[in-house]
Amino acid sequence: MEPTRCPWAKHPLEIEYHDHEWGVPLRDDRKQFEFLLLESAQAGLSWLTILKRRENYRTAFADFDPEIVARFDQTMVENLMQDTGIIRNRKKIESAINNAQAFLNIRKEFGTFCNYVWGFVDGSPIRNAWKSLDEIPATTPLSETLSKDLKKRGFTFMGPTIVYAYMQATGMVNDHLVSCPRHEDVRSME
Repeated sequence: MEPTRCPWAKHPLEIEYHDHEWGVPLRDDRKQFEFLLLESAQAGLSWLTILKRRENYRTAFADFDPEIVARFDQTMVENLMQDTGIIRNRKKIESAINNAQAFLNIRKEFGTFCNYVWGFVDGSPIRNAWKSLDEIPATTPLSETLSKDLKKRGFTFMGPTIVYAYMQATGMVNDHLVSCPRHEDVRSME
């Protein structure tokens, strides 16, 4: 039987994301910030909702440059509240700005945000061996620990479920099903 991709990837945008990004270990601070921003925007929504708006987020949030986003002021918040291309939730928009500031503080302390976040997994992805979607947890003790630390450092909209989705997206954990060809592909990228 030929391996099949993870069954959650159904829509063309999800398939593209699954086949090229999801679970690939990210060692780039700007991409890390992008996923932090997008995962927090996704809270309570489907990932497909965010994928459909991703390019709009890229434009609205200065190509995910944390140094620029950290300087957004109340006028910018009001402008973003009028932007129909993103999720117009004031708390999520303000959180993105706040999180950019916290992100920069972590980067200042650790040299890079990647140094900080990859430290939680000793620099190497956690390799899971799930056979079905039902096995994949929404949170883990590690996502709870990372969530608490991010919150302690000033992050908002970073609960353990959001953090686990972020960990999956950025390759800190490999949650491709073992039947998915990407499971081994991603392992080879470590």
